Amino acid sequence: MARTRSIFFHGLSIVLRRLPAFLWAYVFSLGLALVFSLPLYRQISRLLNHSLVAQRLSSGFDLATVLSTATRLHGNRAGEANAMTSHASVVVYLVIYFLLVPGTIFCYLTRSHARLSTLVVQGLLHFWRFVRITLLTLFVALILLGPLYELQRRWSDFVDDRFVGRTSLLLTLAGALVILLIASLLRLYFDLVEVYTVQLGTHSRASGRPDRRVRRTLGPALKLLRSHLLRAWLVFLLLAILGFITAFFTTRTAMHMLAQNRVWPMFFVAQLGLFVMLFTRFWQRGAETSLILQHPITPETEAALLREPYPYIRPTPPPPTIPVSASDDSPHHIETIFNADPINAIYPSPFSADDPLVPPESKPAVVPDPIPDPEPAVPSLDEPDPGVFHPHPPPASSDDNESEKH
Repeated sequence: MARTRSIFFHGLSIVLRRLPAFLWAYVFSLGLALVFSLPLYRQISRLLNHSLVAQRLSSGFDLATVLSTATRLHGNRAGEANAMTSHASVVVYLVIYFLLVPGTIFCYLTRSHARLSTLVVQGLLHFWRFVRITLLTLFVALILLGPLYELQRRWSDFVDDRFVGRTSLLLTLAGALVILLIASLLRLYFDLVEVYTVQLGTHSRASGRPDRRVRRTLGPALKLLRSHLLRAWLVFLLLAILGFITAFFTTRTAMHMLAQNRVWPMFFVAQLGLFVMLFTRFWQRGAETSLILQHPITPETEAALLREPYPYIRPTPPPPTIPVSASDDSPHHIETIFNADPINAIYPSPFSADDPLVPPESKPAVVPDPIPDPEPAVPSLDEPDPGVFHPHPPPASSDDNESEKH
């Protein structure tokens, strides 16, 4: 029985061995945030650079000043520009996501070097597959989480009508926690679908092209999640909680550092929280990859799940064995077996018996010829037998002459 690995620690080792994939994702995320925050920075500068009210933000954190600035930004044309900028940032983020995530999973599965060229190339190959998976995820989430959200709203109204204080808060949070757990389970399932999609893309169909069918991964991902639900879900939740707690405390610390004159400590603390939260997300991907490496999708397993013949399987029948019998009357029987065409796969030609590199046990046995030699044996006498060899014919008798006359 094969030894089961810990997907928690093995996933961490996978991420650390392919650390450039995570670093590239962080660099692109940071660059994207800086680029799309420049328009907002320019608009805030126009309002506060020449105003004495800005001192309330530089020497302390005045909530009223922040709300007034946000209202003025939203009330003019800058609000429309900010909305367009935010929408464009979401689109660019999704494009980068669909390029980097498939390449990262490919490097995790195949142990390839996480170069930027590899990430981009594999992302382009799997781009539309991940778009289809994302659309399918949104559709399933709308069907499952939509009714649950409505139930949560009614549950909150029921709690507000009958409870107050801490009890009301805990009951409301309990209903929200149920929705979060179901959403995390749904996210875990589609994460496994994504990893299986990349792993299935390493196979080739009967036509020689990579397999791009996303529907082939839905069944194996569901079976894997059902059979390993406890440990996969616990690791997923543990890493998610770890990232959330880190981001919460670093954000809280950065908020308390707003009154300082130096900005870089606050920026460093905030980026540390985002760095750890993004790393835990890649750690989740590594744990999922570790689980799928222990249970990869193969043609045989997929055929068993689908209960239909798999198009990749091309079984070759074993070569027939023809017994060599000494009673065979065909003079070319032995020659046909041992001197066959080496290209023919049915009767492979063995090694030569005179080859010194071939071990004696691998050489073919010499079979005697079943047909006897038609030539007589050579006499072993030194001189001809006088009773057999006659150099002169004997003289004719008188009875023979009379018969010739008649």
